[in-house]
Amino acid sequence: MTDIKDIFAINVFNDEVMRNRLPKETYGSLHETIAAGRDLDRTLASAVATAMKDWAISRGATHYTHWFQPLTGITAEKHDSFVSPTNNGQMIMDFSGRELIKGESDASSFPSGGLRATFEARGYTSWDPTSYAFVKGTVLYIPTAFCSYSGEVLDKKTPLLRSMQLLNKHTQRILKLLGEEVEPIRATAGAEQEYFLIDKEMYKKRKDLIFCGRSLFGAPAPRGQELDDHYFGAIKPRVQAFMNELNEELWKLGVFAKTEHNEVAPCQHELVPVFTTVNIACDQNQLTMELMRTIADRHGLVCLLHEKPFDHINGSGKHNNWSLSTASGRNLLDPGKHPETNRLFLLLLCAMIQAVDEHQDLLRSSIASAGNDHRLGAAEAPPAIVSMFLGDELTTILNAIEQRGDYRYTKAPRMLSDINVLPNFRRDTTDRNRTSPFAFTGNKFEFRMPGSSSSIAEANIVLNTIVADTLRQFADRLEAAEDLDAEVATILRRTIIHHKRIIFNGNNYAAEWVEEAAERGLLNLDNTPDALATITSEKNIELYGRCGIFSENELRSRQEISLETYTKVQRIEAVTMLEMLRRDIVPAAMMFLKDSSTALVRAMDAGIPASAELRKIPARTSSLCDALLKGCDALEAALDAVNGADALETARQMRDNVVPLMAQLRADADELETVVGREYWPMPTYGDLLYYL
Repeated sequence: MTDIKDIFAINVFNDEVMRNRLPKETYGSLHETIAAGRDLDRTLASAVATAMKDWAISRGATHYTHWFQPLTGITAEKHDSFVSPTNNGQMIMDFSGRELIKGESDASSFPSGGLRATFEARGYTSWDPTSYAFVKGTVLYIPTAFCSYSGEVLDKKTPLLRSMQLLNKHTQRILKLLGEEVEPIRATAGAEQEYFLIDKEMYKKRKDLIFCGRSLFGAPAPRGQELDDHYFGAIKPRVQAFMNELNEELWKLGVFAKTEHNEVAPCQHELVPVFTTVNIACDQNQLTMELMRTIADRHGLVCLLHEKPFDHINGSGKHNNWSLSTASGRNLLDPGKHPETNRLFLLLLCAMIQAVDEHQDLLRSSIASAGNDHRLGAAEAPPAIVSMFLGDELTTILNAIEQRGDYRYTKAPRMLSDINVLPNFRRDTTDRNRTSPFAFTGNKFEFRMPGSSSSIAEANIVLNTIVADTLRQFADRLEAAEDLDAEVATILRRTIIHHKRIIFNGNNYAAEWVEEAAERGLLNLDNTPDALATITSEKNIELYGRCGIFSENELRSRQEISLETYTKVQRIEAVTMLEMLRRDIVPAAMMFLKDSSTALVRAMDAGIPASAELRKIPARTSSLCDALLKGCDALEAALDAVNGADALETARQMRDNVVPLMAQLRADADELETVVGREYWPMPTYGDLLYYL
């Protein structure tokens, strides 16, 4: 068995490697430059580049790449070798400081939302020294930001770094005002990644999985997740082998892969890392998703990261656990033993409450996608209505503050104390609420709405920005106050009074909650076009501009890209559906119809009476085939008619006129699957896909 200590981070150019390979003065200068946010000078960059190149070559690298995150939702890379020619026709392995700091990429073929014309091709990548470079295969990966020739932001890393910088600034103001030790502040995140594993040979026989990442058809298997026996169940050997290799490769890249288990649905699993700085967490989650796909292939499996690859069973999310920590490791969202007297914690908590309430639309839009529309509101995911769960203890404390009353601490009872042989322990001060979109879970907030395939950058850009802006407002008031303690008390009470509507500790799945949320004035943006429409409201344009995260043009471009992506995904699914129905499903059903009808006629010719039940089989098959063919014509016509005046109108036409027709076609095809003989059905069924082990 591999000793984890021997392999952990061996492929990462981390602080320890830099300390060992860089001259002491160079190492110190690099740290000071990063801490102060200054540009690297050419001499320092060259020294770092040489050390990085020599280390990468020692790890087997022959190429390097500026690894960036364009607005496609995945990562991008272009490989350049270290090989450089010499005057005598030979070669050397070379890598300059300029090549480390700055790269050039064709920006015309990446989404820009109208910011760039096709002929305006030049784009730049810039080294992000806060996220360690690493070697994967034979390539040195250098995490970078990405912008256009004219400076527009074309990636997810740049606004994330801006939001982190803003959050650090205003949190430090609060620390200083409260007399706390002022340290660099970082938002931390841990992305719980859910995914499905299916057999690769089965996958190859499903066009919908290949083209769309999810099944467009599929009658329920006789057994789904009704018995609750897959969740935390024993991991099958084939899946365990995949998990073992995935863990090892992640550990080599410095990813703290911590927890693995079976999820609720058959073939569904989860991997949870340890928290880290949100910028690094985002990079590592992108890397994790890529490795999941690659390693699954080596085990004869396919990793599905779609939010709803199979109907009738749970979909997959990516819970984003967010907190605030100091450089020394202090978690500022840890309430301590007596949260009722912890002023810093209460101010941060109220800042979260106000931020989430005022910016429900941004949080909802940050996780909006065609795939997530299938997941939100189902039994495995929170609904589209944003609310916060705080639990009994914190809610009671806030009520006491609002009413200017006293909070009386009650010691939590001990658990299992009646069984002598078991060690007993005190119950946590609050339960967990799996139905809440945004839940406090002891020392962090768990944002449960992101979909499994999404980048966590979007959600964390929003979280960082809205919390930072709220803390700015608090700090402005505290700096102007004559009596700091009185102003703290006023801020807390006013925030609770004006924003307590966002707090809900009950069952978010209950139908009554939808009515209550409407009465509270909470938003219910239950589809992607409506959610994305809110991005460019006057409030949000002003917020991002004031905070220096996005210009109005950059914000509008992101909205347009997301809307166009929604439309394109729906169109791809619709066209795939048409092809599968016309070329696979209906022809197979017609063959079954022919054979069953022939058998029925032969039986009658032989004097065997045909019961009404037997005659129903070809009749129902014929009726469903007829409905499917008519439905295909209607769907094709609806697709041809989609022609909105802008991206939002086009997306809404797709939602209103195309998606419902697809749902009806699926219903008819799934019923047909239950009628047609098993040997005629042209693709693996849900039973085949979900029970391949």
